[in-house]
Amino acid sequence: MKVLDIHDEIRRLKRERDAILLAHYYQESEIQDLADHLGDSLALAQQAAKCTNRVIVFAGVKFMAETAKILNPARTVVMPDLEAGCSLADGCPAPDFAAFKARYPGHVVVTYINCSTEVKALSDIICTSSNAEKIIRSIPRDQPILFAPDKNLGRFLVQKTGRDMVLWPGTCIVHETFNERHLIRLKTRNPGAEVIAHPECDEVILRHANFIGSTSSLLAYAGKSRAKAFIVVTEGGILHAMRKAWPDREFIAAPNDSGCGCNECPHMKRNTLDNLYACLDRLAPEITMDESLRLRALAPLERMMQLSA
Repeated sequence: MKVLDIHDEIRRLKRERDAILLAHYYQESEIQDLADHLGDSLALAQQAAKCTNRVIVFAGVKFMAETAKILNPARTVVMPDLEAGCSLADGCPAPDFAAFKARYPGHVVVTYINCSTEVKALSDIICTSSNAEKIIRSIPRDQPILFAPDKNLGRFLVQKTGRDMVLWPGTCIVHETFNERHLIRLKTRNPGAEVIAHPECDEVILRHANFIGSTSSLLAYAGKSRAKAFIVVTEGGILHAMRKAWPDREFIAAPNDSGCGCNECPHMKRNTLDNLYACLDRLAPEITMDESLRLRALAPLERMMQLSA
């Protein structure tokens, strides 16, 4: 099938299957352009919650598709590649997290959405990078908090809110590879550029940022700032949306340890046009889960939705 034909075939299958395609900003640009809704984790969860289509196709990683299924038990939820995982979710196995949680009785468990359904089921409230500060501030100050699985986001929230939280020691394989020395060199070569960074980055990177925020916040900030050039310190997929939204501005991928601006999530990029087409054609692989587990994971997600309204 020719590259130009596959776009039409995907659109045809979406119509025939009554399917909606939700895609994260970190997907390949061609998948982003085919999406019915493009967004970050919070926006996509909110979109999944109000979905009326028979089928949800999730072009992202597994925890995102699982979130859509938790919110839509009666709908078919599929994703192009079930092996599209997440280093944060993989680095926080539910049995280990349950043991960690048991060491801190009385703590409110706030868990970043980048985790498995089983870990969500062990949580009190889920958050995303878009709403994490709001959720932390909603918790009474005399209530201790356990935050997982991203320690960099957790540390950022401690600094923003003044709350002393217990942090699970997890990191994102993309955001932990940004290199301070290479970033300083790039800033020197682009003196008018602002540095905009995701809070999953290490603290040594964040201290160079003019603005720190979620993926959608970085996109919005680029439209509000007076700067005409931006060094973007997050997964490179977002640059496509930024360039489409603000074609008069320059967006430069921040360098990683190797010095290149090639910061791609290997899990996100497992989704391709070919396996997206196959997914729609076969309505597989499908996300399924035990109903009692789904209900336990639903409660903290609904708390997040209520606090994000």
